[in-house]
Order: sequence, then structure tokens, then C-alpha cells
Amino acid sequence: MTAADHRIPQEHAANLVDPAAYADRRIHDTYRWLRKNEPFGVAEVEGVDPFWVTTKHEDILEISRQNDLFHNGDRNPVLTSQVADRKVREMMGGSPHLLRTLIHMDEPDHHKYRTLTQAWFMPQNLRSLEERIRVIARAAVDKMAAKGGECDFVNEVALHFPLHVIMTILGVPESDEARMLKLTQELFGATDPELGRNAASDKPLEDRPLDFGVITDFFEYFRKLSEDRRANPTDDLASIIANSKIDGQPISDLEAMSYYIIVATAGHDTTSSSTGGAMWALAENPAEFKKLKADLSLIPGLVDESIRWTTPVKTFMRTATADTEVRGRAVKQGDWLMLCYASGNRDEEVFEAPDTFRIDRKPNKHLAFGYGAHVCLGQHLAKMEMRILWEEMIPRLKSVELAGEPAMSQAFFVNGPKRLPLRFEFA
Repeated sequence: MTAADHRIPQEHAANLVDPAAYADRRIHDTYRWLRKNEPFGVAEVEGVDPFWVTTKHEDILEISRQNDLFHNGDRNPVLTSQVADRKVREMMGGSPHLLRTLIHMDEPDHHKYRTLTQAWFMPQNLRSLEERIRVIARAAVDKMAAKGGECDFVNEVALHFPLHVIMTILGVPESDEARMLKLTQELFGATDPELGRNAASDKPLEDRPLDFGVITDFFEYFRKLSEDRRANPTDDLASIIANSKIDGQPISDLEAMSYYIIVATAGHDTTSSSTGGAMWALAENPAEFKKLKADLSLIPGLVDESIRWTTPVKTFMRTATADTEVRGRAVKQGDWLMLCYASGNRDEEVFEAPDTFRIDRKPNKHLAFGYGAHVCLGQHLAKMEMRILWEEMIPRLKSVELAGEPAMSQAFFVNGPKRLPLRFEFA
């Protein structure tokens, strides 16, 4: 790693790897400082390999566009400590990856594996699911209405609606949804004291326990499901994954299990976070809620703004495959780069009043779904689910306000609202 003169001040470097900073919003203070003073600098944190930090919208786009120059799979695409990296490589025969999902792949494998399920998530195919999703959304709104004017919107509505949608598509029985939710929260909220199995968010990154139990539990569940779908294929996504072939050969057990996990977790968690983020923002911004009530055609704008506002996937890592330059600074082959999507989505050069929630924001060129070859496979489904939920809820919702202190999860990879007490009135 070069560029010692572009070293990020320790207080800001520490925030980048501190799960609590993403929960109490200190991370946005760090992002704001970095965008202004060190938009492409080096973070040096004890127990972690040094890494470049990319906070500007245009740089994140440019790096994401160059998939041959900046790889996902050469190192872990999620920030990890040196200790954890060493343990994983020992377990996985030298590979830095416990899983091998689409986010861990580069070409030519990435395109081949993405193509296996891509058709399921295209708008033309999703249209056939709209009525099924609307029925699920209507049930979620009815459940909220039955709460008598108060509820924890995250834990009683936002978590369960997209979970039920993706599990229906995947082929997981409704009776197993609670298990899938718990495992997802333990995976993405591993450092949260309320969500993780062995959470230790207050410890330095290198001292946090590495818990393989969640992955093991996912593998055990989906291995049984996969065996059943190979023997008895149906019209669900699990059957597609279980019977997939690449270059004429069945995909490996690791790749099949990884595929199930990425669909079963990312397929709902990020959507529920943006949904919770939307309701939190509406409760705090009555003028925006009033604007939405007066003009339901603003619902698609609400969807996009809540995704920008929340940006559930905060960071991904990339590895340089050759010597290059970013912002005129020398990046060496093998250097690790952090793409800070939540910072790019509040870049003052791209978004007017970026720290203001505006449902009619135009244009809204947010980066929350990524960009380039690795753009989120489920983006159209996520936006469709949220649109349908608000179409069912907003006409019936007369008022909404906070009824207590909301809370964000403590995690630096994927995070969002974990508690949102509301007081509301339905028509």
C-alpha cells in the first residue's frame, strides 16, 4: 500500500470498522469529512490489512464499471480482519471465501451463475407475481391495522412482508420463515448485541469471534431442501438451483448452498431495511407524508428515496488486479478498496440537500443496488414489493408518528432499522 500522505485520520478510520458507528449515524459524519477532505484515502486499522476508502459517487461508479480491473473474488468482498481471513483460508484450502455466491465471483463464472436465475428477477417475469405479492402486502397492512394504533413497524411488518415474498418464490415453507429470519439476522447482524449469536461489537475487529455456526445451519437446511428438489422438482427457485448445471456439469455443493443463502438473505433483508427506513422518515417528516397522501403517484419516488436514504448495503470491497490510478493516486496490484455506497448516496455534488428526505427527488441516481456487472439481481423485485406495499397502505394510513426511540442495527456491511415504535391511525 502506497500513499502514506493520504492516510485517513484515525478517528475516521476507526469509524469505518465500528459497527456502532453505523447504528448511531457517526458514520455519516466520517463520510462527510472524507468526501470533503480525503475522498480516496487509506485506512489503517489495527488487525486489518490497509485499504483504500472510496466515498465519492463518481469514483464508486467508475470502479464498479471496471470489473476486470477491480475484482470481487481475489480477496473477501466484505471487510474482514487478518485473523478471520487466516482462519477461513485454513478451513477452505487457501480460498478467502466461506461462501461462493455471485458477490464472490468474477468473470467468466459470475455471468454463468447469474444467468441461472436471472430470468426469475426480470420485470417481464415479475409482472406475473404482482397479484400474489399484492395479496401478501394486503395481509401485512391488515395485520398492522389490527394492532390498535401502535406497533413496532420493523418487527411486526417490515421484516415479514418481503421475507414471505422471497420464501414463496424460493420454495421455503411458511412454517420455516421464522427460522430463515433468525438466521439472516444472525448473519448480517453478527456484531449487533441484540441480533448476533456471539455479538461483540465493542471489541476491536481482530478480536471479534468468528462464528461459523450460522453458515453451518443454513447449509444443513438447504442441503435437505436441495435433495428434495432434485428428487421432486417443482416450479420454484429452489428447484432451479438444485438442478443447475454449468458447462454441462452440476454446480458444486458449496456453490448451490451459497446460492440458496444469498437469495434467502439478501432477497428480503435489504428490502425490509428500506421499508423500515421509509416509514421512519415519513414519521419524522409529516410534510412528506402529507405530500404522499395528496398524490399517490409519488410512491415510486418514495421507494427510490427510501433506498437511497437507508442504503442497506453500506460497503463492498474490491481488489485491484493491476497497478492503476484513482483520483490521480497510485493503486498497486493487490490493493484492497472499500466502496462506501452510503457515502456516494449522500454526495453533495450529485444530490441536492442529500441529508434531507424528499419523496419527489429527481433525478435520484442512487448507488444502493450497486452498478455494472454486479448490480443487484433482485432490484426490480425489491422496488416492486415496496411499491405494492405502499399502494396498499398509504390510502388507509391517516397519520403516523414515532412512539418511542427507533434503533439501527450495529453492522458495517449490511444494516438498517431493527426497531421502529410507531403510533398511527388507519382510516
